Amino acid sequence: MARLNLLEETRFEKVPVSVYPDQNSASKNVANRIAEIIRAKQEKGEKAVLGLATGATPVKVYQELIRLHKEEGLSFKNVITFNLDEYYPMQPDADQSYVTFMNKNLFEHVDIDAANVNIPDGTLASDQVNAFCEAYEQKITAAGGLDIQLLGIGRTGHIGFNEPGSAPNSGTRVVTLDDLTRRDASRAFGGKENVPTKAITMGVGTIFKAREIILMAWTETKAEIIKKAVEGEISSEIPATYLQLSDNVEFILDEAAASLLTRFDLPWLAEDVTWTPSLIKKAVVWLALEIKKPILKLTDEDYNAHGMAKLVTETGPAYNINIRIFNELQHTITGWPGGKPNVDDSQRPERANPAKKNVIVFSPHPDDDVISMGGTFIRLADQGHNVHVAYQTCGNTAVWDDDVVRYLEFAEDLAKQIGAEAEASQIGRIYDEERAIFATKKPNQIDTELVRKIKALIRKGEAIAGARLVGLPDENIHFQDLPFYDRQKFSKNVSFEDDIQQTMELLRHVKPHQVFAAGDFADPHGTHKVCFDILFEALSRLSKTDEWTKDCWLWLYRGAWHEYPIHEIQMAVPLSPQEVYRKRLAIFKHQSQKDLPVFPGDDPREFWVRAEDRTSETAALYDQLGLANYEAIEAFVRWKFD
Repeated sequence: MARLNLLEETRFEKVPVSVYPDQNSASKNVANRIAEIIRAKQEKGEKAVLGLATGATPVKVYQELIRLHKEEGLSFKNVITFNLDEYYPMQPDADQSYVTFMNKNLFEHVDIDAANVNIPDGTLASDQVNAFCEAYEQKITAAGGLDIQLLGIGRTGHIGFNEPGSAPNSGTRVVTLDDLTRRDASRAFGGKENVPTKAITMGVGTIFKAREIILMAWTETKAEIIKKAVEGEISSEIPATYLQLSDNVEFILDEAAASLLTRFDLPWLAEDVTWTPSLIKKAVVWLALEIKKPILKLTDEDYNAHGMAKLVTETGPAYNINIRIFNELQHTITGWPGGKPNVDDSQRPERANPAKKNVIVFSPHPDDDVISMGGTFIRLADQGHNVHVAYQTCGNTAVWDDDVVRYLEFAEDLAKQIGAEAEASQIGRIYDEERAIFATKKPNQIDTELVRKIKALIRKGEAIAGARLVGLPDENIHFQDLPFYDRQKFSKNVSFEDDIQQTMELLRHVKPHQVFAAGDFADPHGTHKVCFDILFEALSRLSKTDEWTKDCWLWLYRGAWHEYPIHEIQMAVPLSPQEVYRKRLAIFKHQSQKDLPVFPGDDPREFWVRAEDRTSETAALYDQLGLANYEAIEAFVRWKFD
């Protein structure tokens, strides 16, 4: 019976999939499987031939292999490795090269013979590449073929650098990189324009010859492409779907990467589920949007036709379910995000008391507050709450060098205008020095300390202007400038203790009844998650000692990248056209991020456009479900510490 249930549960999946609670446990499993291959070959006196991948995905696998080598004696002397790919052209000692990556993350820490390491050569002349690729294939064959091939997956669905359009029988070759692939790599190269347009990669056919293929994927940023690769039709537009043709493949995922697979996302379509209140809400919202009906018009037949017959049988009829879910959604909507005073709050997302709350909005970057929850921010201030904002990082990484030049020119001209000739001369020297540095600056080169300070001041001024427009007094505007942000420019291994202590001090100063924080944990920079972890640790420690924390609620917002799905929203704040306009003006104060920000992500729209589209789309979904039709809605989820 258990096997039957498993088949029912995975009937949408066209490849074997194993899901682990997190990437740590998944990576250890993969590392142990590699270690088993190495040891088994050692016992036979044979070479273990490994196909290796680069990028963030396999890093923890390599860390575990290093641990096994250092602590459990795993030797790599009988190992031959072939890497999937390399940028072209690329010098092997460049920070972005896969030679550098593999040395830092594995080879320098184990006893592998350097002669047994094979990585595509990014330094070849163009007329030498084809011969090299043929020789690479022959070398793999001569070594006995790949015992195991590790893969990640790009958001285009590429494996290796086999981009959309690759053939299933393709061999090692030069390819042109997809624009999305280059955008994803842009941060490592200091901008997309610095990312090579080509790469040398093993082909899909080469990968298929491996005796075992493991594709790994972590985090929700990979969930959408994983669903297409696992459940979609085989297509050259998503090369990872070719793996459905292999008998030797397994997808190893963490829960976040697997979250959109049918058995997790829409489980009632895959198996006989236990209907919990949260699952019922999700299913009813999905059904209404799927068949384009308001919730109150759903019928028993609609439920029965979409895998929800048991729900109707157990808790129906449909109209009873409809009314209950409609009311739950209705109760999330409030024009009083700080709580409406002197009313029954039993059906409202926020408490009525105290009528005037201490509120602190934590903003990872200096513009996340107004982009993500600007309308709610405005309403909290307008409704008389004691609202504070804390800008957690200075955001100096996201300022163009041209802006520094412009501000230095302004400062020099101002000094001359007011007769401060000595200061003007000093600023002029700085101006000349920094322009000379900018002229020869390499991609991803870390700015001088002075330039980092200037860029931070640019963003500080913009943030103050935005917060003032919202209605905050200057004394309620806090710039934490958490140390981790600049430290991580020099090292990935940093302590966060002083960041936590600083956050605790600010929280004790404000003693908030409400804390708003960014819940965009999949933001492309990673800063949002770090900032949340710091805040969460600070609140957790304070909860053990400070009485005020017992009446403190934590609300999460999402930014310009994603929005909460309707069934997860616990507070929906509708905005009037006038509030949408005021929010836009607050975003406009962040001039360094307007028109063309340094890190725009995938979305070509300006941040203010994204923000308005996102909130209007949320309002439209509420309207489609049969609720009131608002201009825009900002959405929040409450984080409960228990």
